[in-house]
Amino acid sequence: MAEATTATDVPTIELEGLAVQDVAQKVTPWDVEGPEVNGVRLAIDYDKLIVQFGTRRIDEAMLERFTKVTGHAPHLFLRRGIFFSHRELDVILDRHEQGKPFYLYTGRGPSRGHMHIGHMLPFVFCKWLQDVFDVPLVVQLTDDEKFLYKSDLKAEQTYQYAVDTVREIAAIGFKPEKTFIFSNMGFMGGAFYRNVLKISRCITYNMARSSFGYTETDHIGKIHFPSIQAAPAFCSTFPAIFGDRTDIPCLIPCGIDQDPYFRLTRDVAKPLKFKKPSLIHGQFLPALQGVTTKMSSSIDSSAIFMDDSPNVIKNKINKHAFSGGPTSLRELEEFGSNPDVDISYQYLTYFVDDDQEIADLAVSYRRGEITSGAMKKRCIEVLQKFVGDFQEREKAITQADVEDFMNPDYPRPFAALAKK
Repeated sequence: MAEATTATDVPTIELEGLAVQDVAQKVTPWDVEGPEVNGVRLAIDYDKLIVQFGTRRIDEAMLERFTKVTGHAPHLFLRRGIFFSHRELDVILDRHEQGKPFYLYTGRGPSRGHMHIGHMLPFVFCKWLQDVFDVPLVVQLTDDEKFLYKSDLKAEQTYQYAVDTVREIAAIGFKPEKTFIFSNMGFMGGAFYRNVLKISRCITYNMARSSFGYTETDHIGKIHFPSIQAAPAFCSTFPAIFGDRTDIPCLIPCGIDQDPYFRLTRDVAKPLKFKKPSLIHGQFLPALQGVTTKMSSSIDSSAIFMDDSPNVIKNKINKHAFSGGPTSLRELEEFGSNPDVDISYQYLTYFVDDDQEIADLAVSYRRGEITSGAMKKRCIEVLQKFVGDFQEREKAITQADVEDFMNPDYPRPFAALAKK
């Protein structure tokens, strides 16, 4: 796939007379793995992705501009570089400063069972952005993509996965007055489908193949899908929210692996006379086994799920979370531990807002003043509370709430959208 590094991009090494080629990192919408060097799998190189994808880093100047324009200190995801890259975030900040509207767009490929904590990141961030900017949010549930890519699933199953996912997203704290959550299978038609058709006529097979690596054996549903994911990036897809306007852009918080979809979207915006979407890219929450890959819904031991009990969370962290600590107390006192690869510490950087606590933990861990067991204990406490609080909110979500979120005609008034 063109957006991911290929094995031919990296040098070979000589090992006992044999030429051995290092394996490059792979970051696509379907696979995420760090590079392999000398037989050792390493962490994702996000700096390299910025160069490869042609995006821009969210630097201190951008964070200062964000604070000045919004009056809010940056979210911990921004302060710590968890959302680290962007495409024209400055355009969105300019619009907000000028009193011009925009909206948020994100999505989720629904699956059986609950989301894991990695899935929660863009939604937690979207909720904060929505509160800061007071803008609409549209959430695309790609039950159609799930059906197209998983040959063992029926369309009825993936649609039900989408409906079940609405309850989870709602439990993050969204309100239907500001948030429209839709299943592609349920919402497709009308203005949405018209935009899908317009987009699909702008994307050639060669463009799709170059972006996603499609082959002659891939069925036409896969090849057509990028036009479906692109359509919500244009406000005319949602006439019930935006009326007949075509000039309102969106900001898309997403994983960096989704960037190829929206590069195509930005390419087709100009010929269609639509506003280009802006993007803000997030890192992947690593799997319990280490920083070289991300959590997976299909591997239970790799993830903390939002329906895990406190005891399950405790056991998963204690048993599976990769440690940056040494194997003996003597080595701990002599060499300290490495928070950069310690999964419990890494999770804390995502879920503890207190910058001083995070800094103190890193320093104490490197000095050998706290053990990996103590780091795991703190991580367990934080994740048990995060998941437990979510579960309490989810219990309060009713079927009527789900229907309100999925109703395209639910009243969603935004006075600013009436202004040119």
